[in-house]
Amino acid sequence: MIIRPASDRSLLISFGEEISLEAHAQVTRLTRALAGIRGILNLHPAFTSVLVDFEPRLRTHAEIEALVRERSEGPLEPDAVPPRVVEIPVRYGGECGPDLEDVARHAGLSPGGVVERFCAADYVVYFVGFATCFPYLGGLPAELAMPRLPAPRAHVAEGSVAIGGSQAGIYPLASPGGWRIIGRTELRLFDPRAEPPALLRMDDRVRFVPAGQEARPN
Repeated sequence: MIIRPASDRSLLISFGEEISLEAHAQVTRLTRALAGIRGILNLHPAFTSVLVDFEPRLRTHAEIEALVRERSEGPLEPDAVPPRVVEIPVRYGGECGPDLEDVARHAGLSPGGVVERFCAADYVVYFVGFATCFPYLGGLPAELAMPRLPAPRAHVAEGSVAIGGSQAGIYPLASPGGWRIIGRTELRLFDPRAEPPALLRMDDRVRFVPAGQEARPN
């Protein structure tokens, strides 16, 4: 664990440079351990780090560092409550997934082979950021990794399911974007009228299924 000042009112805590489930577990534990503590204003988890914003009139860098070290000591313990599993139905290819053919060519697969491998994987929400409730998902099969577009699109439709490098993600709102779009879901990832507004949260497990094949309640 490396702790260093990021500004006069923030610290950056890093758990290495390699994206892994081990680093994610450390990020998740620290984020939860610091949530709600007086003097901490915001927590910004990422793949292998947590940025801690604090109120300098209430806390110093040294106090926050001591708190981080205290809350990070000891072995990782499994959560008492298993992570949520969220199923995402997706329509692949065509207008919903304009980059599916390119991903298939890059991977040396058929479009159907890409969909099959994409749906067979189990994904973890490493963190939520970038745009409102954009989930960064680990677990993409290595053969489906794909460079981002040379130039971002001016408009990506809400619900677009995409690949960016070795990660997968879902655009919660219409926005510009440079990830490779392979499909689209009709589920709303952000609903300001819901409580909470975000469908997905850090450490959720995600499974993608072709639209029409999602599990039905009994």
